[in-house]
Amino acid sequence: MTPSRTVLIVLFEGVQSLDVTGPLEVFAKAAKFRRPDAYRVRTATVDGGPVRTSSGLCLMPDAALADCPTPDVLLMPGGNCTGEPDPRLTAWLREQGPRAGRLVSVCTGTFPLAAAGLLDGCRVTTHWAYGEALAERYPALRVDPEPIFVRDGRIATSAGVTAGIDLALALVEEDLGREAALAIARRLVVFLRRPGNQRQFSTQLAAQTAERPTLREVQHWIVAHPGADLSVEALATRANLSARHFARAFHAEVGMPPGRYVERVRLEAARRRLEDTTDGVEEVSRACGYGTPEAMRRAFVRALGTAPAEYRRRFRPEAPAQPVYA
Repeated sequence: MTPSRTVLIVLFEGVQSLDVTGPLEVFAKAAKFRRPDAYRVRTATVDGGPVRTSSGLCLMPDAALADCPTPDVLLMPGGNCTGEPDPRLTAWLREQGPRAGRLVSVCTGTFPLAAAGLLDGCRVTTHWAYGEALAERYPALRVDPEPIFVRDGRIATSAGVTAGIDLALALVEEDLGREAALAIARRLVVFLRRPGNQRQFSTQLAAQTAERPTLREVQHWIVAHPGADLSVEALATRANLSARHFARAFHAEVGMPPGRYVERVRLEAARRRLEDTTDGVEEVSRACGYGTPEAMRRAFVRALGTAPAEYRRRFRPEAPAQPVYA
């Protein structure tokens, strides 16, 4: 029988509520669907008193940190914690962090853990808006701001807010198996699960919107027609510009060359078709402009570290097996 695991979520003034409740709901549902003592979740503050979240919600902890035994999972949520940390919290983290089975952070929760010296030498991530600040303040960390979560041994860090749910589901899958994690994801109406190395942004969110209407129309055309001829020449003709002028203007206004934008749109379109349809890999590769399944496989491995068939199994475990090139 799988042993029960204790999870301690640290609360503080200005904590981001969803960083707390997202993972908490995952662990609580695991207890409900697997067995009552799969996870025992507690919350604690430095002094045991209530705190207000960044959105104004009042949270009452179960205990003071000093009264909590070392947990199997020590989870540090984000929020208003990027400045100078409470020295009492830092001291407690330095004492208990090395003893915890896993150290987990959501969003800017990396900052207090880093301040306590618990992440030195580790590859970590955080909310995209704070990656640069984290790297500058704590140069001993290897900060990767793109993935939604990163595992480095017993250290697990995630991007902002909802990414904490993805990370918690990954931990449940590791502890209790895929079926348990899938049942929880279905109950919470979330994907099981976004791969950790998936980027924090969709292409449309990551890229800028062009100022010129003609270039904006080209952006919309690319998204709506990933399987079309999206060469620079074809897109320039649609924008009524020379290929050279179009490429320069697109890069300047969108923030990336047209070829890179097309690659990201096609990858995102293929991901969504694999998640939402039963289309075969060959059909998806044609519809999304790759031409061949092998070309799509190379794009997936390069960007996501996994082949299309394996990516689909993360979302649709009932999907039929695909040919070996998938």
